[in-house]
Amino acid sequence: MAATAQTLTPSTERAPDPVIDIKGLQTHYGSRQILHDIDLAIEAREIMVIMGGSGSGKSTLLRHLVGLETPTAGQISLLGVDIARASAMEILPVRRKIGVAFQGGALFSSMTVLENIMLPLYEHTKLDRKTMEIMARLKLEVVGLAGFDNLMPSELSGGMMKRAAVARAIVMDPDLLFFDEPSAGLDPVVSSALDDLILLLRDAMNMSIVVVTHELESAFKIADRITILDRGHLLFVGTPEAVRRSDNERIQNLLSRRAEENDVDAETYLKRLTGED
Repeated sequence: MAATAQTLTPSTERAPDPVIDIKGLQTHYGSRQILHDIDLAIEAREIMVIMGGSGSGKSTLLRHLVGLETPTAGQISLLGVDIARASAMEILPVRRKIGVAFQGGALFSSMTVLENIMLPLYEHTKLDRKTMEIMARLKLEVVGLAGFDNLMPSELSGGMMKRAAVARAIVMDPDLLFFDEPSAGLDPVVSSALDDLILLLRDAMNMSIVVVTHELESAFKIADRITILDRGHLLFVGTPEAVRRSDNERIQNLLSRRAEENDVDAETYLKRLTGED
């Protein structure tokens, strides 16, 4: 009887909720549908890489996740709050728990590196300046930019700019961290070092990380799972090894960088030229 009771116990335990839970997400730009019924869950301390060809919808999905766009339909739950429907006051606490490293760095050219890193602290806290400077310098240490705090963004290399953007994104110790094409424009050595930094942040700071990238080598190095979008549809979600093993033609075209044949019949082609499509 005791053994029977023990086998029943696990069924009452509830798995932790995902930190990001997307259900039925749809997006339209005018009459054109960009995202089609996206369902995706991202777990705590997971690195999720989002990939896809040009026009697949990956950048649009990222903008939804960071609250820059509102979907046509569906739910986007971040840390338990549906940001697609929440008010500005309800979203504010969530914003304090997320960090975003934009593709170009998005540093203010008129501010020093240290001042750029301190911006989220000015926006969301009431700490004194000395404390904010200490916190910002600590994050510059984490990303390998100790001693560069008084430089201007124009004095940084491309890789240093990316690292400074990461320091600003993590200065408030977020639970969620988003990267938009972190390796774009970087040489392979610097790109690899940035991948190592992403892994370090996940392990040392217990962050959940979402990375949008087209860099295959980087994706397979850092990802716990990979999401592949295709023309606005969710094509595949799985481990890097599962992606490699997939026999899906579109996935293999993406991995081998093969262009897909785009056969269009005469009637469709004529409608496109006349604007009727």
